[in-house]
Amino acid sequence: MVFVTGGTGLLGSHLLLELLRRGGPIRALCREGSDLERIRRLHRLLEPEAIAWWERIEWVRGDLNDLPSLERALQGVTEVWHCAARVSFDPREQEALLRDNAEGTANLVNACLAGQVQRFCHVSSIATVDGTGGMLDESDSWDPARSSVYATSKYLAEMEAWRAGQEGLPTLIVNPGVILGPGFWEAGSGKFFARVAEGLRYFPPGGTGFIGAADTARMMIRLMEGGFTGERFILISENLSYRELLEAIASRLNLAPPRKELKRWHLELLWRLDALRGALLGKPRFLTRSVVRSLRGRSTYSNARVRSALGVEPEPIRQVLDRCAGHFLRERSAG
Repeated sequence: MVFVTGGTGLLGSHLLLELLRRGGPIRALCREGSDLERIRRLHRLLEPEAIAWWERIEWVRGDLNDLPSLERALQGVTEVWHCAARVSFDPREQEALLRDNAEGTANLVNACLAGQVQRFCHVSSIATVDGTGGMLDESDSWDPARSSVYATSKYLAEMEAWRAGQEGLPTLIVNPGVILGPGFWEAGSGKFFARVAEGLRYFPPGGTGFIGAADTARMMIRLMEGGFTGERFILISENLSYRELLEAIASRLNLAPPRKELKRWHLELLWRLDALRGALLGKPRFLTRSVVRSLRGRSTYSNARVRSALGVEPEPIRQVLDRCAGHFLRERSAG
């Protein structure tokens, strides 16, 4: 039996579909109130046959911070895929981020060590890979001085995953770039499509590494099947500037791309205004000093290690965007 956390998210939903294609039973953790029908619709959209496979998914209600529920969910499980994470860059969410990402991972690791789990795959982030310039790879370490509250929580979660390996559980860690995929237009990377469709006029000057959700899931499975443990792999397809990405999305939506670059002083002013808005109105923060730093800079990441390990090339981002844009336009026309 395999066990998946975060199955109602972008990556987790694609991982579930790839695991279903390979057969066998799956147990997936979900919170109370999770919209499972949304995941069913996405699977039907991506693979019509997936609906017939759904009976192989056993959804269990639980929480990473509820150890008894984890212990029950892991009964009979031999393989764990940990995709669940809270994503926020609001400093006021620091406690929740540490609880869900770091402490939640620690709880899962402890339950795995106490049970019969034989393999563990932990999904981290390129947010935990930092450096002072050049192409970043798996040897580059996290810099707490430059880190967002989200990156800090993911780094601490990664340390818990390393602990699992040190205590005898074969563990693989992957560090995906910004994951692109259909079906989640109101959150995360899906907002790139939604904002362009709304007539986005400005683009930030920086850039980062990107990868498709399906490609990420396939790479994770191949690494696990290949027996890679005690290692971590950066998973990206291409390094793109935000301007390149937004222009590519706009062209696929037959819309004008954003033409104006946000200058450094724009970003410095905006994060201060966002902080003031948050303090006065209690609204969620979207921009912080660390977020502005990432939007301003161009970080580039190497995928040489995973390409060498698997002997395959990642799916080009243009193909990922073609597929995402097609789904986005069909969903908009359907109302």
